[in-house]
Amino acid sequence: MEIWSDSFENGQPIPARYAFGKPHPTSHVQLSDNVNPHIAWSDLPVGTRSLALLCVDVDVPSKPDAVNKEGMTVPAKLARVDFYHWILVDLAPEGGPLQEGEFSSAVTAKGKPGPEGPRGTRQGVNSYREWFERDPSMTGDYFGYDGPCPPWNDERVHHYDFRLYALDVPRCPAEGNLRGPEVLVAIQGHILDKALLVGSYQIYPEARAV
Repeated sequence: MEIWSDSFENGQPIPARYAFGKPHPTSHVQLSDNVNPHIAWSDLPVGTRSLALLCVDVDVPSKPDAVNKEGMTVPAKLARVDFYHWILVDLAPEGGPLQEGEFSSAVTAKGKPGPEGPRGTRQGVNSYREWFERDPSMTGDYFGYDGPCPPWNDERVHHYDFRLYALDVPRCPAEGNLRGPEVLVAIQGHILDKALLVGSYQIYPEARAV
């Protein structure tokens, strides 16, 4: 089973077009195009009835103390946690690649609607819900894809796992406004195979891979 993208190469930087935020010369960060990347797959195992796709930033700071604060940087050695950028389930395996912009083509203040998505899919609530919960102009349920926007002062380059799961059920056995960890629990015992595509992204120009 394989996964790939025409939008970026495995192990290489993700272009800013697919990000939620991009560098700004004076204010550090600005909104970007937030277009979902092309995603394709092949060699699915026999018996695959649906696909699930998760996009996870595995390099999010575990403490917010220094995040996006003038005169400070987030230490590269700080422990990191997961941040979910996309939770997509009930994807028909025979439907063909996900096209650029098919699931997201801009930043939507307060989040895109859901959970119903294109192609009869369901999309979960990503982690921007928590990120914006104290911002009245942006707070809301962020369904679907919202791309990278690491802290503009983070010393660490962030890595984004696009994890594709081939399932033996036509519908993910979970209901409601799905979150990433809930989906991972729900699909246990139904995974026939999985594949991984990794991209990187940074806003802080001096960020380094760890």
